[in-house]
Amino acid sequence: MGKIIIGKTSDISVGKMQKVTADGKEILVINMDGNYYAIDDTCSHAGASLAEGKLEGAVVTCDWHGAKWDCKTGKLVAFPAKIKDLNSYKVIVESDNIFLEL
Repeated sequence: MGKIIIGKTSDISVGKMQKVTADGKEILVINMDGNYYAIDDTCSHAGASLAEGKLEGAVVTCDWHGAKWDCKTGKLVAFPAKIKDLNSYKVIVESDNIFLEL
C-alpha cells in the first residue's frame, strides 16, 4: 500500500467534499468537522459522480437517483434496490497535507 498526496487541508473546508484522482481512481474526499474521509466517487447504481451530490452529516446522497452512503465506511445507507457498497480509503493528515493510503 502506498501513500499518495492529494492536497492541502485548506483545499477542502469543513462540510465540503471534493473529487480527486489518485492511482487512476476517482475518489471523493470529505471534510466532516475537521475529520477527513474518502470513498469511491462513482455511484454504484448509475455511475454518477457523488461530488455533484449532497453531504448531510455523514451521509453522501447521489444527485441522480438519491442513493445514500455513509462517508466514513462507504456502506449503503438507503436505496430502494440492493446496490454495491463503495470502497473507503484511509486518509492521513500530516501538517497541512492530505494523503490517501491505497
